[in-house]
Amino acid sequence: MQAGNDSTRQETAPTLRGAVRRRDDGRLERGRRTRQRLRDAARDLILERGFDQATLRDIAQRAGMGASSIYRHVGSKEELLIWELERLQSRAWTDFRRHDDRSSPTRERIQRFFDTQHELLASQPDYTVIALRATTYPPKRAARAALQLNDRTVALILEILQSGRKNADLDPQIDLLSAATVLCQMAGSARIDWANGRLTEDACRAAIDGSVALLFRGIENRESPPRPNRP
Repeated sequence: MQAGNDSTRQETAPTLRGAVRRRDDGRLERGRRTRQRLRDAARDLILERGFDQATLRDIAQRAGMGASSIYRHVGSKEELLIWELERLQSRAWTDFRRHDDRSSPTRERIQRFFDTQHELLASQPDYTVIALRATTYPPKRAARAALQLNDRTVALILEILQSGRKNADLDPQIDLLSAATVLCQMAGSARIDWANGRLTEDACRAAIDGSVALLFRGIENRESPPRPNRP
């Protein structure tokens, strides 16, 4: 009798383990699909009504969810836009890598990176405005997420600068992390003016290019042979 019970346990245990595993996998997949529906609903409603007029309740309804259910996934509308900004940033970096020529002068590569990033941000300017707004509320999760995107941008720029140092494009004495941070902050400053209507999109791009040119006057390697700059 005991043997029969052991046999039953041996046959049942794998089934139970498999059931648990399938249930976990299902929850993860459902969560992924729900977040995607929320992103899509938020993007559509914000385009239709503007950010301030699109409520979380409306977004939940558009996504086919109960109004209270949305708070299991996000705490604010800003978080939804940060999700989308993260997607755009990943796409910008992928596009940049696809066309990047590591043998090009570092200044050209940095400018191309900002150009690629700006083109995607300009396609959804509200995202930039709200991301900048979100960073002024440090206690909020959206602010932390927005600042993490800034940190990621700094890391991407740092990667380009590190490659430039290997190519002897840059002064070997400069602090590359500080240079990457300054470049990111200069671009952010121009985008603040753009978000507030003080600069057009083209003027914002020109301001970023001018800031890159100005900084590179201080960090380029003066002893290496000159290389042509971007027209």
